[in-house]
Amino acid sequence: MDIRVKFLGGAKSVTGSKYLLEIDEYKLLIDCGLFQGLKELRKRNWDNFPIDPAEVDAIILTHAHLDHSGYLPKLFKEGYDGPVFCTTASGELLEILLKDSAKLQEEEANYAKKKGYSKHKDPKPLYDTKDALKVLPKVKGYDFKQEVTINDFITFRFQNAGHILGAAIVEVFIQGKTQKKKIVFSGDLGRFNDPILYAPEIIEEADILFVESTYGNRNNPMVNPKQKLADAINVACERNGCVLIPAFAIGRTQTLLMYIKDLYASGEIPEIPVFMDSPMAITATSIYSHHTKFHKIEDDALENNESFIKLSKQLNIVQSHEGSVALNYIQKNAIIISASGMMTGGRVLHHLYNRLPRKNDSLLLVGYQAEGTRGRRIVDGEEEIKIFGQMVKVNCHIEFIDGLSAHADQEELLQWLKGFKKHPKLTFVIHGEERSAQTLATILQQEFNWNTKVPDYMESVILFKGI
Repeated sequence: MDIRVKFLGGAKSVTGSKYLLEIDEYKLLIDCGLFQGLKELRKRNWDNFPIDPAEVDAIILTHAHLDHSGYLPKLFKEGYDGPVFCTTASGELLEILLKDSAKLQEEEANYAKKKGYSKHKDPKPLYDTKDALKVLPKVKGYDFKQEVTINDFITFRFQNAGHILGAAIVEVFIQGKTQKKKIVFSGDLGRFNDPILYAPEIIEEADILFVESTYGNRNNPMVNPKQKLADAINVACERNGCVLIPAFAIGRTQTLLMYIKDLYASGEIPEIPVFMDSPMAITATSIYSHHTKFHKIEDDALENNESFIKLSKQLNIVQSHEGSVALNYIQKNAIIISASGMMTGGRVLHHLYNRLPRKNDSLLLVGYQAEGTRGRRIVDGEEEIKIFGQMVKVNCHIEFIDGLSAHADQEELLQWLKGFKKHPKLTFVIHGEERSAQTLATILQQEFNWNTKVPDYMESVILFKGI
């Protein structure tokens, strides 16, 4: 039996994760992510898949974020019809994420056509809602630690990765004619002291390891993020402005709500209204109550309503598009939380369009901003940002809170890697911008004496021959 891997994404980038394991003739895809960020990366979404999608036999997802799952509707649209294995919580999140992704792409294509800012005469979405719905009947959910048999020679199991609800480390076991091999995919590893999620499970052995490296070149300590949040809100109130927080609908939004609840209770911030303007986040919050074993939140802190966390009368759930637009008329003393976290799409765009020029308002960035995203350009100090085909001046105050990212930083990645009792035969350092991946790979080589490789996009590597 021969085993090889082809890197179809998530190589020298933090997006588009797709790793094709070819086990003799059997083709197993680990993750099926959408490329986001840089235009040169996003264009890959439109390329033909390297093989006929109908030839892929099965897909395993580490978690539901779109950079790991968002390409699924396109793959089904083009002929894939096999199973999609994930955790039970990821399966529920996947339904809302894929539907929302399809809807946003349809709306953006229609808006581009209406406003005429696309170079295409009749711009089309990458996929539509009908394509997203094809995926859902094929999703198969499992618990952590449950052994799953794919066929006579492949089994796998999920281990907790932290990061977001249901995120998993994937252990793949392959039985050859004479040997059994274990291949581990870290997925996206979470924080070891996350206020909501449990620390990533320690894995003690692997023949081949694929490890993420989002923060492979730097630390991102969780040094009192709650106090930094309080400071940013208080300063905005003193300026008679509003605070706009772009936040991922799954994970970051729930952590923010919990911190704001605590700050209200302690009197560290005034009880100004909070507007949760993300339909996906509103739906996602209820899923936490279905999966209590996946997180630390006490039962009495959960409510059977959309708010998820008891946040008093100040939490306002914004359901409609009209309600979202109406928020633009609020001039002061309000917190608006809206997706997406890196400002690549969604309702947050019209908030940015209206609030970036306002000198009294604050834009509060609370997570990693990938290359090529609006968030990264704002962090890098660009004075104008293109939104809806127009350049918008950045006059508002820009605040950044370290420590709220859902990714393990360099210290935590090394802490997790030290859990291996013996080093893998080969470790691929993936899901990180090139400098970040190379830094982590070098540390593993020089300090751990590990054999590491930072793969290129579309590179193919033989893992085992004749096992």
